[in-house]
Amino acid sequence: MLKRVHSTFYWTKDMDEAVGFYRDVLGLDLRARYGEDWTEFDIGGSTIALHGSRGMAPPNEGATVVFEVDDLDQAMVQLSSRGVRFEGEVTEVPESGRFVSLRDPAGNLVQIFEPPAGEQR
Repeated sequence: MLKRVHSTFYWTKDMDEAVGFYRDVLGLDLRARYGEDWTEFDIGGSTIALHGSRGMAPPNEGATVVFEVDDLDQAMVQLSSRGVRFEGEVTEVPESGRFVSLRDPAGNLVQIFEPPAGEQR
């Protein structure tokens, strides 16, 4: 069901400062930046991303791991049958894909993600 780690992201209150650290200090390749909301870096074919908090406190500490699936609806049915409860509804981001959030037993945020048709690896 879970194919691979699609991305891992950290919440940040200061996107410029965070981008400077990951790009200029750590030397990661900047793939895309969407203002103060989202930035992606490529490292060996994997994605490390930064999620802006728009002045709000980030909803959790630490990173969020995003697992890629072929069929989000089917994965949700399988995970629900194993006792998983999802947070909120499925979110669809035009041209990016669909995702839903859940928590592991320790309360860490996890997401499962379905890329648009034809863009799955």
